[in-house]
Amino acid sequence: MQIIPAIDLLDGHCVRLHQGDYGKVTQFSDDPVAQALAWQRQGATRLHLVDLDGARSGEAVNDQVVRAITQALAIPVQLGGGVRTAARAEALLAFGLDRVILGTVAVEQPDLVRDLAARHPGRIVVGIDARDGKVATRGWIEASAVQAEQLAASFDNSGVAALITTDIATDGTLAGPNLPFLRRMAEATSIPVIASGGIGDLTDLLSLLSLVPLGVEGVIVGRALYDGRVDLGEALQAVGPQRLQDPDSLPIC
Repeated sequence: MQIIPAIDLLDGHCVRLHQGDYGKVTQFSDDPVAQALAWQRQGATRLHLVDLDGARSGEAVNDQVVRAITQALAIPVQLGGGVRTAARAEALLAFGLDRVILGTVAVEQPDLVRDLAARHPGRIVVGIDARDGKVATRGWIEASAVQAEQLAASFDNSGVAALITTDIATDGTLAGPNLPFLRRMAEATSIPVIASGGIGDLTDLLSLLSLVPLGVEGVIVGRALYDGRVDLGEALQAVGPQRLQDPDSLPIC
C-alpha cells in the first residue's frame, strides 16, 4: 500500500485544517518546498498537495509554490483543490504535476472529468469528500444530495486513475479512518481507491491492509506525520509495497 504524505497549502504556507474548518488552522511550515523535499528524503514515492485557497475560492493563489515543489522533487506530485475547468487542469499538468484531482466538477460536470481522463490517461483523479455519506463540494463548504458510493460507481470504465476518498468527520482528528465507509467505497467501484482522513498512528495504517484486496491501494497521511505520531520510514516498512509482497503477512479479517 502506498503511503502519500500530504501538504495542504493556504496562502503559501503548509497547514492542516480540522474537519475542513478554515477557522481551525494549524500552520506547520512556512517553507512547503523544504517540507516536500523532507518527505522525499524519508522515502515517499508520491506527494499529495491540496490548494486550500483554490478549493475555497477557485483562485490560483498557490501556483508559484506548486511550481517550485514540482520542479524540486523527483517523485510524482498530485494536486487537488479548485480544479474546476479543463483549462485549469491542463495548466496544472503543464506545471509538471503527475496527476490532478477533481472534486466539485465530478459532481457538477462529470462529463468534463470523463473527457479529461480520456485525453490524459492515468493523470486524472476524482476526489470524493463525504459528510454523513453525501458528497461535499467547494472546499467542503457546500453539501450535495449525491451519495458518495453512487458517485464512485458512476466513474467506472471512465479512465479515471484513482478515487481519493475522504470522510470529512475523521479528517484532521487523528481518531482513525472510517473503515466501514472505505469498504463501501471500494466495493462500489473497480477504480483504485486512496484513503484519506483520520490516520493517527501506525495501527490505523495497519487496519487498512484488510481493504487492500478490495482495491484500496494507498493512503494519504497528513497531521499524524507532522505531529510525529507516524514515522514515514517505519510506516513504509510496515505497510508499504515491500510489505505486501508477502501475502502471508496480511492481517486476517
